[in-house]
Amino acid sequence: MGNISKIGRIFYGIAIAETGFQTIYYHDFPYMLLPPKHSWVPGFAILAFISGIILILAGACLVFEKKTRQISLLLGGVLLLIFCFCYIPYELMASPNYMHFGEWENAAKELALAGGAFVIAGCFSGKNENSLIRFLGKLIPFGTIIFSITIISFGIDHFLYAKEASDYVPSWIPNHMFWMYFAGVALFGSGIGITLNIKRGLAATLLGSMIFIWFISLHIPRVIASPFADLGDEVASAFLALAYSGVAFVIAGAIKKVA
Repeated sequence: MGNISKIGRIFYGIAIAETGFQTIYYHDFPYMLLPPKHSWVPGFAILAFISGIILILAGACLVFEKKTRQISLLLGGVLLLIFCFCYIPYELMASPNYMHFGEWENAAKELALAGGAFVIAGCFSGKNENSLIRFLGKLIPFGTIIFSITIISFGIDHFLYAKEASDYVPSWIPNHMFWMYFAGVALFGSGIGITLNIKRGLAATLLGSMIFIWFISLHIPRVIASPFADLGDEVASAFLALAYSGVAFVIAGAIKKVA
């Protein structure tokens, strides 16, 4: 793997591990990992604790490159199952606003993490794999597409909800609406480029760099200002951005490796 892919994998692994720490600390999952109204599940606190431990170990394995392919495939498989059997039923049967595009934002965030896991798995070869890992390996070609389609959806969100989200732009930056639309165009364009393999390496590099700049300039100050509000949602959002930046860098590095 090239250096940019290695950096991206480390970013993603750190984000997954942080998700685990946050799950243990709050005895609940970060807002994007499960649909709301799930605390009724029997033994939920124990489930959260065990899941947190697993996420920390998975993140550590990704950072230190230990059984990376297997861990990534299992993580991607679990995240994909959550999207299919938790988020989709919740949106269609429990959410009154399932026809609103923005209502699916958290589902898309979770799905992007699943796509990212498959992207990372695709950077490592496998041998002597069991049947489950071989089966999950068949999903690797879809990882990049899953991730890029969710990026396109985030770009559309920036247009549909620009006014509501404009406060996320730091106060010291002028013309908030311009930057919301600019970000929407950048997300949409990079997502299209990655999906259709149009200058995919360049699109992924620019996307990863842009999101990492957001992580530093937008998310970190918000985390410092309110790290514990709403079960640490700002922290979760920050490390989610770091994960997406990492996935984009892995895609860019994979293209450069092929070239």
